[in-house]
Amino acid sequence: MPTVPCSPRKSGMSRWYQPAFTASLGLVLLGAFWIGGHPATGLGGLGLMVGMAVVLLVGGRSDTIRGLRGDGRDERFAMIDLRASALAGFAVIMAVIVGFLVEVAEGRTGSPYDWLGAIAGVVYLGAIWVLRSRS
Repeated sequence: MPTVPCSPRKSGMSRWYQPAFTASLGLVLLGAFWIGGHPATGLGGLGLMVGMAVVLLVGGRSDTIRGLRGDGRDERFAMIDLRASALAGFAVIMAVIVGFLVEVAEGRTGSPYDWLGAIAGVVYLGAIWVLRSRS
């Protein structure tokens, strides 16, 4: 089995980091929706993110929760994370391509899908170049 590069997150990472980060994103959501004139939606977003933070905090016996939180990471979970990230990236890129094609077919410019696709392509090619030069 191939070895997996070490995850940037240390296995000794505090169990409080990810829940605190998640709850903080909830506050950012609340602020963004509040500024946009939709405070009720912002409160819903905050509630969802705080709920996820609680799950991350109290779910310490679960191998999956500890892996997501960062304090239970090992080589196996790093590989799972890498594969899951690749699948999620593929899904988003496919959605961007479909969105672009629908926009263009309806006579519009394809924006913002055009620049999102360009960012994905440039980052992918740059990552291939950097990772290839390092191996």
